[in-house]
Amino acid sequence: MFKALRRAADRRRHADGRYGWLFQPYTGDEMVAVACRATELDSGHGEPVAIAAVRLQGDRVLTSESLDLHVRRPEGLTAEPVRRHGLRGVDLDEGEALGVALEQLLDFVGNRPLVGWHLEDELAMLNRGLRPRFGFDLPNAAIDVAHLFQRRQRYRHPQLEGRPRFEEAAERLDVPMMGRHSALGDAVTTALMYLRLARGDAARRRSS
Repeated sequence: MFKALRRAADRRRHADGRYGWLFQPYTGDEMVAVACRATELDSGHGEPVAIAAVRLQGDRVLTSESLDLHVRRPEGLTAEPVRRHGLRGVDLDEGEALGVALEQLLDFVGNRPLVGWHLEDELAMLNRGLRPRFGFDLPNAAIDVAHLFQRRQRYRHPQLEGRPRFEEAAERLDVPMMGRHSALGDAVTTALMYLRLARGDAARRRSS
């Protein structure tokens, strides 16, 4: 209830601003898988040092249209865009540079639905950076792939309990781990897992 009220207040406050369109319902056929990385010390509590996003359209993961952002600590770096293996990326200094990274994320994601692994944790990390800088949390519709996988496991193996692990889920779904130690790899792997789970749900609905 609190989140819904806060989102409604954000929508009214930003209706005529630059990001008012983010609060409008999405009517297209795309989604965006997102993933973040924090320092080991700050994981789950601090702000992200790496943010990645990749588009999904139909049953395809559009890896050629991805965002790969790094907020790095060493001084002397610039915010000039760089390209890595055909993917859109940028290296940024920390501090105010996180605001630049979040701005690029907003422009890339738009109002499309978000997909993520334990997405609530990812959104909490992003929103800790977004609210003080932009005055709102991400308003996008959200799908948590971990919840989808856990529901599948309970359907097939009701005796299993516990919070599913990312690597275990990928293995059980026969999805390759794409650059496990990077935010972009996590985003692409999550997108592939979502598509595998979505196809399974569709097949079950047709057979029921």
